[in-house]
Amino acid sequence: MRLRTWENGLPVSVFVLPDDAPLHSTFAKQKLNIFPYQLRSTWDRLVYSGTGQAPFIVHTELEMRARIASTPGAIGYLSESMINDSIRVVHTDE
Repeated sequence: MRLRTWENGLPVSVFVLPDDAPLHSTFAKQKLNIFPYQLRSTWDRLVYSGTGQAPFIVHTELEMRARIASTPGAIGYLSESMINDSIRVVHTDE
């Protein structure tokens, strides 16, 4: 949340689904071990203190995939069925 650029100099662009989206809840609980409201609270605190940047909210997994694929330095999450060759998987529980 505090990382502003990747090692290669590209800006970090974080994309997330809305707090009430089932995949967002699953991602927050299973991968981050927190509840979505805790994640939102942490982001808000960092943004308001000037030490972090807010994520970009997308409304569907199709939009998430398109934004990740077309934004250099982007990161986000998708269900396995949405992954295709337009994006690179950083981590998965295979």
